[in-house]
Amino acid sequence: MNRILYSNIIGSGKPLCILHGFLGMSDNWKTLGSAYAENGFEVHLIDQRNHGRSFHSPDFNYDFLVNDLNDYLLAKNIESTFLIGHSMGGKTAMQFACSYPEKTQKLIVADIAPKFYPPHHHDIINALNALDLSELKSRSKADEQLQQYLSDFGVRQFLLKNLYRTEDKKLAFRFNLDVLSNKMEEVGENINSTDHYNGPTLFLKGSKSEYITEADIPEIKRHFPNAKIETIDNASHWLHAENPTQFLEKSLNFLNNDLP
Repeated sequence: MNRILYSNIIGSGKPLCILHGFLGMSDNWKTLGSAYAENGFEVHLIDQRNHGRSFHSPDFNYDFLVNDLNDYLLAKNIESTFLIGHSMGGKTAMQFACSYPEKTQKLIVADIAPKFYPPHHHDIINALNALDLSELKSRSKADEQLQQYLSDFGVRQFLLKNLYRTEDKKLAFRFNLDVLSNKMEEVGENINSTDHYNGPTLFLKGSKSEYITEADIPEIKRHFPNAKIETIDNASHWLHAENPTQFLEKSLNFLNNDLP
């Protein structure tokens, strides 16, 4: 029997599935998810495998992540969905749309391109692995230790959202750090080279981010011939958190324009 991803479902209306990025979780999208729900969508905030409250598995690549999403839609009796994915979740969303175009009404990809990215999360992974959670009593103590390795307050807070207390009151991470440490290169993998999705697609890039560049546009158009590319002002890679107002405005305009 297939294991089904954990989700938080908000609102009612047209199905909209949202996929978080590497080391993130569905909670990262709770505020925006509520805003989409207020605009007529049944929002599915999904934890991908080895993240959040979803199951842990030694198997981790985009083929597995796409299959997980398909199994989720089948379990929820969703024939087709609008789809938003950020970073790693954007790669999953792109590959899903190419593999299951009939199940993808519209696709929004947040600050990631259909290309290979060399592994670049080593500092974060090394910092997380350096923490001895068995010795830590509080989130603030964990933050103190992380400061030795990561100076960015926002990044530390993003990571520490994953801390929770187990049944025996010990601190633990919700993500599967062992597997994600060993499979980090899978996160940068490209979607399949010959795949394409002809449906309506919107790429949103952060004005201060280098994840999507002008040089990537031909490759984007090759895989997604009906793609539009727009910029979120005053935002880097976490564009949905740094400028949620503009992200919501541009995404809703795309989702509601010429609905199928």
